[in-house]
Amino acid sequence: MSDNRAKIQKLAKILKNDPEDSFAKFALALELLKNNQVEKPLKLFESIYRHDPNYLGVYYHLGKLYQSLNRYEDALTCFREGVVIAKNQNEQRTLSELKDALNELDIEKNDD
Repeated sequence: MSDNRAKIQKLAKILKNDPEDSFAKFALALELLKNNQVEKPLKLFESIYRHDPNYLGVYYHLGKLYQSLNRYEDALTCFREGVVIAKNQNEQRTLSELKDALNELDIEKNDD
């Protein structure tokens, strides 16, 4: 069994016991993305986004996933909301990453 598969099973078990565990949802989504899965990570990230809006890490990853799906308006909204949360939480590194993602998305949209 691959290391990734073992992590996925472990995280799924944690979520089964505590369906609202944002960290487990987030970690599971990242592991599933490593396997080129999209739908399940999207649902997990969107669940965190809706139910735990202060979970800062979700904004970058959900935005990037939207971007990869050509859902540019959703990505813009996600990145912009993340910038506000990062400022409120005084998380400078994440703030910088989100601003970079916004700039990259703006360039990508204008290239289309």
